Amino acid sequence: MRKTIKRYLVISDLQVPFHHEVAVKNVIKLARREKFDSVLVVGDEIDFNTISKWAEGTPLAYRQTIHDDRELTKSILWDLSEYSRECHIIRSNHTDRLYNTLLKVPGLISLPELQYPAFMGFKDMGMEYHKTAYEFHPGWMLAHGDEGNMSQHAGITALNLAKKWGKSVLCGHTHRLGMSAYAEGVGSHYRALYGVEVGNLMDRKKASYLRYGSANWQMGIAILEAVGKTLTPTLVPINKDGSFTALGRYYG
Repeated sequence: MRKTIKRYLVISDLQVPFHHEVAVKNVIKLARREKFDSVLVVGDEIDFNTISKWAEGTPLAYRQTIHDDRELTKSILWDLSEYSRECHIIRSNHTDRLYNTLLKVPGLISLPELQYPAFMGFKDMGMEYHKTAYEFHPGWMLAHGDEGNMSQHAGITALNLAKKWGKSVLCGHTHRLGMSAYAEGVGSHYRALYGVEVGNLMDRKKASYLRYGSANWQMGIAILEAVGKTLTPTLVPINKDGSFTALGRYYG
């Protein structure tokens, strides 16, 4: 008997307007061709660089770019999820910048239109925003990745969260692409926990804060296939020119 396979497309840190334009266009082509059941966004979809702590007291704080960045982010997210039944977005440290900025003017915090999900119009686009880690599949949590300590080794940040929570973890934040596993138990009574980090979709040339453009980052996305309670992750590395191969087809 054939069983239904649910397929997920997992999008890594875009940080618009610092996204890799060619890579994003190719991932959109993949999304349109494959029509995944669900799209998971691990956070940092927009950078909010003009309201970051690094912008305070600099000319960057006076640049009027947030509206354009927001509209571009919404357009990309829509293109990625247009043919999927659902889209889930998790909170993240870069998108928290909006709330952190409002803390300086407390009287504005209660305005509903300035709450991040409303500010981005997620509900109107049929997207669901989660303020905390979200169990998107039995035994699997979607998180941003800043909920614990960060490791320099891909997959370990997510695995450490998995050990803490007792469930496998899919996250971003580290900008690294990798998977690690841990098993516990005795004899035939054991369980395996997995930590999956899904890379990033940033253009390093745009990240001026990187000294010499050097960082322990890897571009990529993830594709998940689930049958019943079983979930199988596949990591898709993306080349520096934005090209990649996924599900039997080259996108370049």
